[in-house]
Amino acid sequence: MTLTGKDLRGITVATVLPFDESGAIDWDGYAAVLDHCARPETTDCIFVNGHAGEATALTDQERDDVIRRTRDHIGKDRPLLAGVVPTGLPDALRQAEAAREAGADVAVIFPAEALGGGNAGTVAAVKLFERLGRELQMPLSHFQFPIASGFGLSTPVLAEVAKVPEVIAVKEGSATMLAYDENRRALKDAAPDVALLPSNFHWFFSQVALGGDGILSGLASLVPGLLADLWKASEAMDLAAMRAANDRLYPVVRAIYGPAPVIDMHTRMKDGLEMMGIIKNAAPRLPLLPQSGEIRDGLRKALVAAEVM
Repeated sequence: MTLTGKDLRGITVATVLPFDESGAIDWDGYAAVLDHCARPETTDCIFVNGHAGEATALTDQERDDVIRRTRDHIGKDRPLLAGVVPTGLPDALRQAEAAREAGADVAVIFPAEALGGGNAGTVAAVKLFERLGRELQMPLSHFQFPIASGFGLSTPVLAEVAKVPEVIAVKEGSATMLAYDENRRALKDAAPDVALLPSNFHWFFSQVALGGDGILSGLASLVPGLLADLWKASEAMDLAAMRAANDRLYPVVRAIYGPAPVIDMHTRMKDGLEMMGIIKNAAPRLPLLPQSGEIRDGLRKALVAAEVM
């Protein structure tokens, strides 16, 4: 199916991927995760092989298997996005072609390694997306990294990327509200049909209050209903309901994203899924590490406070 930005509106779950005690993918556990977080009543689109799914710890075959199994699970009519984490252009083309062959509708392009070190304000990313669009002829999404990382694009460059015909969405993770709002305004001027999918995890409430086309987050793997409640309230312009949804989200957000290092956020989501009885083992693959008892205890209390456990 050929998608447009309008097809990506709503909640997109970035799925976590459980492993067994030997480190192999726990496919039964993954099916249980999808049963929990990819239900049509809470979730509109599914995004696999991103940070949440530990894509860089997977083999090429495992990434393909994740896409195929996800497609089989959710059916042929729901949008399926797949991460592409490339070193450069040839790698991006190879990964995106493999993702499409496995059943993905949209290739979500992470910043190529070659675009670090001062390229945020140059046309390098625009040229890359133009080439990807011409050669792949498939829907693309740009993964906007935090500005502080050195890989987040400047607002003018991001707007030019959005004009590439094959680009239908931007996963917006600039990690400041100022950058989010500037990018939101620029994208709507430059490419109004491109979906803006906020994923700045500290500011779910603020982002949808300003405006966006949905929420894309790994947190939807753990608490899809809470994010869906916030999104639906924002669509209804119901400030009181938005505040109520945000108040339930708050303890979970702080428990997942508050402790350093923040890269462990997705392991904590799996910890929560283990506590809820959805998966059997929360351990990540190296170089990520299991979480301390203190962090797990804080998460357990947060899930109880949010009334999801």
